[in-house]
Amino acid sequence: MVSPYFPIEEYESRWGRVHAEMKRRGFDAAVVWGRSAGGFERCADLLYLVNYYSTNSGQQPDSIKHHGIGFNAVILQEGHKPELIADEPPREDLVATDRHRWSLNPIQGVVDALRERNIGGRVAMAGSDFMPIKYWPEIQKGTPNIDWRFEDELVQPARLIKSQRELDCFREGGEICSRALELLIGGIKSGKSEAEAAAEAGAEVIRHGGSFHMMPVSHGETIDFFCRNPLNGYSTDAPEKGDVVRGWVYGPIHQGYWLDPGRTTVCGGRPSDSQRELIEACANLVETVGAAIKPGAKVKDVAAVGDRLREEFGGKEDQAHQKWPLYGHGNGLFWEHPWLASDLGDAEFVYGKDMVVSSEAFLSRDGVGAAGFEQNYIVTETGTELLDKTPMLWWD
Repeated sequence: MVSPYFPIEEYESRWGRVHAEMKRRGFDAAVVWGRSAGGFERCADLLYLVNYYSTNSGQQPDSIKHHGIGFNAVILQEGHKPELIADEPPREDLVATDRHRWSLNPIQGVVDALRERNIGGRVAMAGSDFMPIKYWPEIQKGTPNIDWRFEDELVQPARLIKSQRELDCFREGGEICSRALELLIGGIKSGKSEAEAAAEAGAEVIRHGGSFHMMPVSHGETIDFFCRNPLNGYSTDAPEKGDVVRGWVYGPIHQGYWLDPGRTTVCGGRPSDSQRELIEACANLVETVGAAIKPGAKVKDVAAVGDRLREEFGGKEDQAHQKWPLYGHGNGLFWEHPWLASDLGDAEFVYGKDMVVSSEAFLSRDGVGAAGFEQNYIVTETGTELLDKTPMLWWD
């Protein structure tokens, strides 16, 4: 029988922290939106607050009966239990609040709930960065007494430091992810097609009750691109001996918590000297950056370690580095702060105990190929605890 992973006390603690953040920002009430319904990128706040995830099949086009399907909200108000406004009947045995309602028009459902409570004045809204603009005039018109203020990162400070139960969840996810990544990398190293290797890795995640977003795989002449087939993440092509091969297992691996380790090797396990130099330099960069993460360390100082090693190696930028010009990020119910780079806005951010983070890097060299690695960690009192135990190097 499916049951909640976290006890109600965990959610009550989360509500308290978010209410404290609301008070710090000067709000007595807030509306926190989420989008799930077949996706995960914006489900985090509602999953964190009330353990709700919609099972609708994506952002459904509006119709006479359906309006705003895929979008759900939690109303937070000082002195009150959170109220979930859902787009389908919620499972009472799973959601973490007994104050909930559902509607085929959750946009109007939120407006109605706010009116019933007589909420007015300054109210925070989290979700303006993903809510379709078409719904905003409806919300404004329906709530003339509210002075809306966008506070899209309202819940994120509470999510930053993980509870011990969350850390255990990450450890369980790390075990699942490690086994899956070994199957993925071992498969493409042995010459299996990308699809065959991804299927074995995906089956390992699924059989342990997990989920994933993609199995991004590339090899050979497309190794400068993150995925050989962008639509699926993997192709039905098989590498040849001597091809550089690269793969990731990433997504909401366990209970919605995000892990994303990646590795690079050579099909057949016998690299040329130039391939070995490239791949081992990239692996070393990731491990060295990871070793610099500890409580009290600033992002800019850790990023400087990566900048130095990248400059020493030289080479060129492949697609992955162009997309993600960083050396890691926070992990939670999706990617989180801090962005591990000197120029992405988190340079002064200080790492703290019980955060979950990553270190990653992509290196490329003309005529050789491109390498990428990523590792996930719990920040401990003295350094880090590695979550993904898949070997870094796969040489025969």
